[in-house]
Amino acid sequence: MIGGNMGDRMANLTIATNWVEAEIGTILNASSIYETAAWGYTNQPDFLNQVLFIETEFEAALLMLSLLEIERKMGRERDIPMGPRTIDLDIIYYNNDTVNNNFLTIPHPKLSERRFVLMPLVEIASEYIHPILNKTNAALLKECGDSLAVYKKTDL
Repeated sequence: MIGGNMGDRMANLTIATNWVEAEIGTILNASSIYETAAWGYTNQPDFLNQVLFIETEFEAALLMLSLLEIERKMGRERDIPMGPRTIDLDIIYYNNDTVNNNFLTIPHPKLSERRFVLMPLVEIASEYIHPILNKTNAALLKECGDSLAVYKKTDL
């Protein structure tokens, strides 16, 4: 999942996507771009978000380190938890694997609570089954209690 709400949001998504493809692996599919108000810490600009389906040789921890390095190169600062950011790169799923340690949790622990994750995810992987919750992404979206509006961008 890529997203951001600072600077030229669309350009930042494009730059991040190009870095992912150059340094991490092949992008096999990408959702539309979605716009949403900030989740959690709400006093900040709206976000653009997109889900990428990537084929990589990296194991999960190395993938996360590589994503964090792309964030760093793009000027990501972590001053305010859930605060504004130029770019945010997250692993939502990694095959059918589960990881839970101090550094990384896969599947992403909040994905079933966030419409801004589930809507683009359902667009490209509606029938994928969450390896812990044992429900499809489509079912998770249907059950999601998050009422935050999420809009597919059509004016790009």
